[in-house]
Amino acid sequence: MTEINEVENIEKKGLNFVEQLVAEDLQAGKNGGRLNTRFPPEPNGYLHIGHAKAICMDFGIAEKFGGTCNLRFDDTNPVKEDVEYVDAIKEDIHWLGFDWEDREYYASDYFPQLYDLAIRLIKEGKAYVDDQTSEEIASQKGSPTIPGTNSPYRNRSIEENLDLFQRMNAGEFEEGARVLRAKIDMSSSNMHFRDPIMYRIIKHPHHRTGNKWNVYPMYDFAHGQSDYFEGVTHSICTLEFVPHRPLYEYYVKELADETYCPRQIEFNRLNLTYTVMSKRKLLQLVQEGLVAGWDDPRMPTISGMRRRGYTPQSIKNFISTIGYTKYEALNSISLLEHAVREDLNKVSTRVMAVINPIKVVITNYPEGASEMVEMENNPEDPNSGNHSMPFSREIYIERDDFMENPPKKFFRLSPDGEVRLKGAYIIKCTGVKKDTDGNIEEIYCTYDPDTRSGLPGSARKVKGTLHWVSAQHAIDATVRLYDRLFEVENPAAETDRDFREMLNSNSLSVVEGIKVEPFIAENATQGHKFQFQRIGYFTPDYDSSAGNLIFNRTIALKDSWEKTQKK
Repeated sequence: MTEINEVENIEKKGLNFVEQLVAEDLQAGKNGGRLNTRFPPEPNGYLHIGHAKAICMDFGIAEKFGGTCNLRFDDTNPVKEDVEYVDAIKEDIHWLGFDWEDREYYASDYFPQLYDLAIRLIKEGKAYVDDQTSEEIASQKGSPTIPGTNSPYRNRSIEENLDLFQRMNAGEFEEGARVLRAKIDMSSSNMHFRDPIMYRIIKHPHHRTGNKWNVYPMYDFAHGQSDYFEGVTHSICTLEFVPHRPLYEYYVKELADETYCPRQIEFNRLNLTYTVMSKRKLLQLVQEGLVAGWDDPRMPTISGMRRRGYTPQSIKNFISTIGYTKYEALNSISLLEHAVREDLNKVSTRVMAVINPIKVVITNYPEGASEMVEMENNPEDPNSGNHSMPFSREIYIERDDFMENPPKKFFRLSPDGEVRLKGAYIIKCTGVKKDTDGNIEEIYCTYDPDTRSGLPGSARKVKGTLHWVSAQHAIDATVRLYDRLFEVENPAAETDRDFREMLNSNSLSVVEGIKVEPFIAENATQGHKFQFQRIGYFTPDYDSSAGNLIFNRTIALKDSWEKTQKK
């Protein structure tokens, strides 16, 4: 139980509006001073970053005020649900750094209580069985300005409704033949009050209850009651449930009294540019093979972001930055990427990799010789130490780092020009070797042996510094370069186009034959964060192995997308 004086010690300054409402309830002693939230995902797909915002709210607010948070799966539609999704959801929550301890629940835990409540409402004349089709029911709902029309089955006797509902559950009727509706008010200004459906027939095995049930509760009927059965004090959800709140309260009051009643509070959902958040559309992408699965690094799923190399802290930092309000907004994906860069900059090991290699031969360096130079692991972390990297007569540099006829202010390598090889020596270009078509095959240089980094003569300055890899010691690898999945800023707003037509055809590029330093290969364990210097942040992919190194580019060092789009 949260003590009131603990709540009073939390300054309201800096609290978002949900936290302020919770603090006020606790200070007022509501629900005996308890705080119990819940995160209620449907196990019909993988979680995306929008769910991460809800997770951070539900679990985070419980942590902040000394309460508890339940994990409750809303498993009321067995047709779409799978144990795979249950396991994936639990893994995602743990990866974000939250834990529900022993409070793992399922809406299916409450099927007996919900069924009994439905029977009670029928006996009290508050629910009836309707034989109409879903289309007929929808047509009779009216509109916000036109009252609905009563169902011809609305005044069935209590005895007939009881008999029909029990036979529905016994499996006597086909799916769609009958539903159980609450008898409320077909002329209500709130469309959700116009005799909402409470139960429908579904003849499909449930992943937990098997074939025990043939009727399954609708979300609006199951959700508030499940909150009540669990002792949830604050049901925090997104803004689309604002019009559902009166119905939530209507059903809950059939169980609750003045001593305890859950409270629903709504906040804005997370929307991102160049992204779709519809679970239905994400499922289409997976099922149609337009992405490589739910954990494809281009997907906005938590598992996709984890595979791509995002950190839990970067996602939390982004969510903290955009905050929680009562107003819907479209957040720039650049804000998320900035948060990812900031966190990766703190934790990533600096290493050398050459994506588009061209060989450089240092003609005055002894043939067959090599030496080790020291490389700083992370200048942001004084405790990260150094690692050794081999240097030899032949090295690789990026092909774009050399130009025969450079423009002004080109501070990389060119004929008669000098550059520093990071952590090693200054070299000077003395010539090139070309093939019969005039393409450069090799670059020839000399090195200044007095300019090795860390030695007294290394103080000599040149304007350019290049990354490189020893050709003799280089390890071959493959990189997957990811970009935004959609080429349209707000796909959801393009209502006249199929969302699949807006996919970015350049969202994935695979580059083979890159050259990496041995230290990368030796430390390419899953989850390791690397900064390939001057290129970007990378992490080993799940498909990577000792003999087949594959790296995902988590993100480039700078945001070049916005600049490209403005041209």
